[in-house]
Amino acid sequence: MSDFAPLLDFQHVTVRRDGRPVLDDLSLRIEAGECVAILGRNGAGKSTLLKLLTRECYPVPSDATVCRIMGQERWNVFALRAYLGIVSNDLAASFEAGTPALDVVLGGFFGSLTIEPSIHDVTAEMRRTAADALAQLGASDLASRDVRTLSSGEARRVTIARALVHRPRALVFDEPCTSLDLVAQRDVRAAMRALAQAGVGVVLVTHDLAEIVPEIDRVVLLDRGRILADGSKATVLARDGLSKFFGVAVDLWESDGIYHAR
Repeated sequence: MSDFAPLLDFQHVTVRRDGRPVLDDLSLRIEAGECVAILGRNGAGKSTLLKLLTRECYPVPSDATVCRIMGQERWNVFALRAYLGIVSNDLAASFEAGTPALDVVLGGFFGSLTIEPSIHDVTAEMRRTAADALAQLGASDLASRDVRTLSSGEARRVTIARALVHRPRALVFDEPCTSLDLVAQRDVRAAMRALAQAGVGVVLVTHDLAEIVPEIDRVVLLDRGRILADGSKATVLARDGLSKFFGVAVDLWESDGIYHAR
């Protein structure tokens, strides 16, 4: 695996479900260290695109199809976790009562929701790394808290810390601000900004323009499994183009590098 290989290189990728294309001859390349937002409505194919990244699904085979992650076609999914961190909202719903937040973060080393002393050999270095990941997100005070007592925003920071323990080359955020209040949304956006500024590649998958932090300059519009636009934020997030994309008149404005629409 090359340090300079693209984070992902998908060419002529088609994924079918129930006989219909969910991704339809899609081609997308994201370079290592790049910060990109993939914007799409419900049903656009965003979840399927994520499943391609995590190797939960595969494209229809064809001679033209390329589906590489960091230069490789084939991956052991456990090895892939060390290079690609996924921040998903679904994880917090699986947290078990009585589990300290630090154990959830440590579970990132093993692909488990918590730590079982009889199964998992947790080293002192792992504990330091997990504590550092929480500290990086301003969440050290959560380490000993029962994860089921955390607010949605606190739980989201724990899931980000969990994704960071391998010091991955990139983090993929899946609708990271969904169900969060305004303060928690601000905290998650601040975390994304800090990671991007530290040189971590960020891929944001969202339907919400306000999640696209200033450090993300490239935006991909995904609709019904096809890419409708791919370019700079200033070019893609334009009133006329977004109105056509969403099918309604969009009132668009920008404030402190964040775009908003209604």
